Amino acid sequence: MDPGGLVTDQTPFDAVVLAGGAAERLGGASKADVELDGRRLVDRVLVSVADAREIAVVGDVEVPEGVHSTLEDPPLGGPVAGVAAGLDALTATDPAEWTVVLACDLADPLPALGRLLAAWSYAQRSDDVDTAEYDGWCLADSTGYPQWLLGIHRTASLRRALDQLGSPRDQSMKSLLADSVLVTVPAGDDAVADIDTWTDHAHWVERLREQEPS
Repeated sequence: MDPGGLVTDQTPFDAVVLAGGAAERLGGASKADVELDGRRLVDRVLVSVADAREIAVVGDVEVPEGVHSTLEDPPLGGPVAGVAAGLDALTATDPAEWTVVLACDLADPLPALGRLLAAWSYAQRSDDVDTAEYDGWCLADSTGYPQWLLGIHRTASLRRALDQLGSPRDQSMKSLLADSVLVTVPAGDDAVADIDTWTDHAHWVERLREQEPS
């Protein structure tokens, strides 16, 4: 793993990175392997979770040594099936109490995850917040809509939600988390942006170029 992830001192967490999907709006390209700023999208996300105790990538994509690789069975089962497969891959490692769930196509994952973990970590340390009341934290866009694939959740809560849902295939993350008590963390649209199309990709190529030191 490339060093440079988020330096954290909170409760250990695992991470599930969803790197599957048909990527039809990218012409069927392997979304995880699309490069942005000289690095594959999946690698950019892996850097953002470098402080995770264990990481599982769900998708047909090469991953660095030490990262678990798995696929939902059968493949292309949707994000909930991917979460289930990722948690299964982590089961043998004595899962952490918390699990980060991220999509591989986040445009700028490091600051996005930093914002999420800062809010979660503050709540863990604060005497004013009873974290036992909550199942997880996730970022929300400028309209307040939760970003289901940019969150940190109690591992036991995710397991319970999967058991209650039944077959995970072709289910939505919204349906999986419908009964979870979540804290939504406000974020700008750039923080939750993803790369769904080549137009998105071109926008972020230019955006990141503008951010480079002169």
